[in-house]
Amino acid sequence: MKAVGYHKSLPVTEADSLIDVTGEKSSPAGRDLCVAVRAVSVNPIDTKMRMRAEARAGEPPRVLGYDAAGVVEAVGPDVTLFRPADEVFYAGSIARPGTNAEFHLVDERIVGRKPKSLGFAEAAALPLTSITAWELLFDRFGVMPGKTPDGRALLIIGGAGGVGSIMIQIARRLTALTVIATASRPETQSWCRKLGAHHVIDHSKSLAEQLKAIGHPDVALIASLTGTEQHYPAFPDIIAPQGKIGMINDPKGLDISLLRRKAASLHWESMFTRSLFGTPDMIAQHYLLNEVAAMVDSGLIVSTMTRDLAPINAANLRAAHQQIESSTTIGKIVLHGW
Repeated sequence: MKAVGYHKSLPVTEADSLIDVTGEKSSPAGRDLCVAVRAVSVNPIDTKMRMRAEARAGEPPRVLGYDAAGVVEAVGPDVTLFRPADEVFYAGSIARPGTNAEFHLVDERIVGRKPKSLGFAEAAALPLTSITAWELLFDRFGVMPGKTPDGRALLIIGGAGGVGSIMIQIARRLTALTVIATASRPETQSWCRKLGAHHVIDHSKSLAEQLKAIGHPDVALIASLTGTEQHYPAFPDIIAPQGKIGMINDPKGLDISLLRRKAASLHWESMFTRSLFGTPDMIAQHYLLNEVAAMVDSGLIVSTMTRDLAPINAANLRAAHQQIESSTTIGKIVLHGW
């Protein structure tokens, strides 16, 4: 089968940073599905893993990729949720070979049914970011879905990125939170407003001053999706008493004692935790992806795909990685076809 992989951690500008390779197609066992991959999308985690996890000497090339949309070709003997020919979308496990391959094995408990109203490319933009946004809002922050107003505000740092783009939509459609997104360029600010943010402020300027100006001097929830080290010094002032701060990136040297006076809490979100540790509630990702698909098909949320490259090959993946590393991406970059 065709795949895209790498041997050494190299700058994306080098041709060998990602290469076209061939691999063996594996048969599914247990609760695994064998999915014929039709489209993938690229996330910051892809670029980070490329630079910090090389193939060992004598090992085959490492294959990256987590988001995928495709068709179930075969199922393991213990599979109960899917059958061959089902169209699916999912974000795979960080502990297994990635989705940048023609055929991919994935546990059915982290797989959802592809939205019927979307093509494979549009669907591939959604899984990883939807799971991350959903888990951060409802599992880590403990927000209860519903439209009963409670006066709380959610500040999304990096609203135009992949996770921010879907979090704006989910928070706006399923909760009564006031959604405040940050974006620093006219085009990213417009994107956040289009997706439903009540307010958009500029994270390159004083967050405290801008929040006061829109009538929210403090916020109950902060989703810090990017640049946490840069923005954290402002958080102790703008977080509400007993508020919650969630992070998905890798900040270093945060002084958590600054949150003590307000009894504010800090939460990590990693959508890979359930699959990596095989948690008893691992199947929650199957259910939430089905919920996301239903919301898409009912017109409540839209795909966050903004760039579609074809085919899936090393050259196009290098271009996608380079765009991600520029930190200027709006929404999601997708590749489709082989």
